Amino acid sequence: MSDQPRRPRPSGKPYRRPKKDPVRILAFEALRAVDERDAYANLVLPPLLRKAREKEGPEAFDARDAALATELVYGTLRRQGTYDAVLARCVDRPLGEVDPPVLDVLSLGAHQLLGTRIPTHAAVSATVELARVVLGDGRAKFVNAVLRKVAQDDLDGWLERVAPPYDEDPEDHLAVVHSHPRWVVSALWDSLGGGRAGIEELLRADNERPEVTLVARPGRASTEELLGEDAAVAGHWSPYAVRLAEGGEPGAIEAVRDGRAGVQDEGSQLVAIALANAPLDGPDRRWLDGCAGPGGKAALLGALAAQRGAALVASEKQTHRAGLVARALEGNPGPYQVIAADGTRPAWRPGSFDRVLVDVPCTGLGALRRRPEARWRRRPEDLEGFAPLQRGLLRTALESVRVGGVVGYATCSPHLAETRAVVADVLKQYPDSDLLDARPLLPGVPDLGDGPDVQLWPHLHGTDAMYLALIRRTG
Repeated sequence: MSDQPRRPRPSGKPYRRPKKDPVRILAFEALRAVDERDAYANLVLPPLLRKAREKEGPEAFDARDAALATELVYGTLRRQGTYDAVLARCVDRPLGEVDPPVLDVLSLGAHQLLGTRIPTHAAVSATVELARVVLGDGRAKFVNAVLRKVAQDDLDGWLERVAPPYDEDPEDHLAVVHSHPRWVVSALWDSLGGGRAGIEELLRADNERPEVTLVARPGRASTEELLGEDAAVAGHWSPYAVRLAEGGEPGAIEAVRDGRAGVQDEGSQLVAIALANAPLDGPDRRWLDGCAGPGGKAALLGALAAQRGAALVASEKQTHRAGLVARALEGNPGPYQVIAADGTRPAWRPGSFDRVLVDVPCTGLGALRRRPEARWRRRPEDLEGFAPLQRGLLRTALESVRVGGVVGYATCSPHLAETRAVVADVLKQYPDSDLLDARPLLPGVPDLGDGPDVQLWPHLHGTDAMYLALIRRTG
């Protein structure tokens, strides 16, 4: 039977099995998880990569394959808005009527054609083969027809066609060219201030792959130890930061595996350091991290507290996240306690702490480099959902600190509704509290604005867009 020729298809051509490309299949599976389950790519990709290495073997699926899969996923998610505008010109129906799996394949193809150096023929043929595997022959023909239209121009040419002129609609122009929702462009522009150059630099920075930054937790690891690793260089601003060159794998570093060091953006490190170094009136014995999950800032605060002979209480509402905090703090050189508690209903007496940090839940608009899907997932109305919680946590923090103590209000968002508006509203209720100038507590960091609060930026500081306000209780 196996010696018989394959039966001809109606077209007269013998059937050919599609070629399975593990890299593009993995990228497609990651995009489907992001779309179907509201998953985050940075959580979905690692297990998919491990599974592919185990299935295909290290020779058939090597580091270059992993790098390509990662670029396809993150590049497609970052540029989704731009690619949607292009695909809308090449599809004969509204994009909302295209099945989501088909649209994911088209977006992967568009990224290869417009956002990588993959040759046009290879990009089209590889994506059509992927479509045959995951969608079937019929829809693969549709994918082929659409991508051949996309391939008729390069990215710059398409942007001239699909983006409105800047002079007519600057926000929509920037939204299409730099692949951000219009409302996000508007919010970032308001927060940043200034003219066109600054907002374009910020939007471009949001679309760049961020460096992997490590933190050497004081008393447990040193930057010198981490700098002994391949492709490791000193951080920009934090004395505990070490950056890994592209391709560096944190899990391969012993100090990271042992928990003596961790992966942590420099912006987050600077927030913890600034609070730890803020001037106090009186004793300095008890510190609180009131929103401690998943534990990165708590681990750094705990190590810094230990150097002063202080103890840290790390509080996290969600039990499973409290477990992550406990894991991050395991081995801390000083005393600490991890509790599962609601930060708006404190499990401690008022005035119990000398220093309090609340890194409040937010829209995450400051971390769009790391979580590009968040820009498409968030909506303006989400701000209203976070507002009561953010204000409640800051009020609790101010009640939890003693007179003369300091509260740090932090959030990974530059949106004014989540930063200065929250602080201003709460301070109206607490006239016996004063804003401290946080800028001197970030020595060497440029472009910190007029103060007294601090807003970090990806394009200016190479960090997430972390916000910090320091507040001292005075009565």
